[in-house]
Amino acid sequence: MRRSATIFFQVVIVLIGIGALALMLWEPQIEGRNAHATQYEIYFKDPFLAYAYVASIPFFVALYQIFKVFGYAGRNKVFSQAAVNALRTTKYCAMSLIGFVAGAELFIMLGDSDDRAGGVFMGILIAFGSIAIATAAAVFEKRLQTAVEMRSGNDLTV
Repeated sequence: MRRSATIFFQVVIVLIGIGALALMLWEPQIEGRNAHATQYEIYFKDPFLAYAYVASIPFFVALYQIFKVFGYAGRNKVFSQAAVNALRTTKYCAMSLIGFVAGAELFIMLGDSDDRAGGVFMGILIAFGSIAIATAAAVFEKRLQTAVEMRSGNDLTV
């Protein structure tokens, strides 16, 4: 992969992370039920918001792992065990995010919310996106692991 393409993709990954973090910090303040709440009430008295922040950790870890994979590609080290490990971590992060979304859906369904449809739909969208990322990471991980094993086998025969 050309170095300029990998830098572009790394910049896109960083912008996605910054955008997601900004949305997570900004959205609770404009939510309807928090219109007249203090900062303390917004961030420390809402268990669902705390759950969402904890659930975002695998998302940001996965972004960092993808950033690393593009770094390996830029240095022509994509066929390495480190790249395989980064893809494996990405797969596990996507699967854990699916679990967190399932827990959030239960929280929404069992809670006393007036408008469950929006939250459930957003959860379904996030779950489908995470399933796609976990599947892609698993396929790339398997193919890359095979390539790494073939390469190490060829290095031993020379």
